[in-house]
Amino acid sequence: MTALIVAETIDRKTLTSRAADLKSAGWRLVQVCCTSKPDHFEVTYSFDKDYVLKNLQIEVLRTDAKIPSLTSHYFCAFTYENELQDLFGLKVEGLALDFGGKFYRTIQPGAFSACATPAAGPSASAPTGRS
Repeated sequence: MTALIVAETIDRKTLTSRAADLKSAGWRLVQVCCTSKPDHFEVTYSFDKDYVLKNLQIEVLRTDAKIPSLTSHYFCAFTYENELQDLFGLKVEGLALDFGGKFYRTIQPGAFSACATPAAGPSASAPTGRS
């Protein structure tokens, strides 16, 4: 059997209602992933049912880095959501089990919130492979 992957970008205001619909239809939460972009975060929620993977993606502006919690529908989301708070600095509102920034031990709070920009090219000190 071949798995099917469905991706959809939604507004964060509809996230909890969409999660409730998926839960009542028998979908399970597989993972939550965050990517740091220069002016926003991309948060992807993956759900699975009958070899179909459904991804709901939301974009969260850095100036309003808040998202609703899914723990009222998927309690297991507390692990992902605490990770989003600790590593990316997102505020998850309504989180059922909030570790208050202590889920992970990090030297720097929000360590993954910075968006790395790729270098313009090889540095002057980089070896060229020529002798």
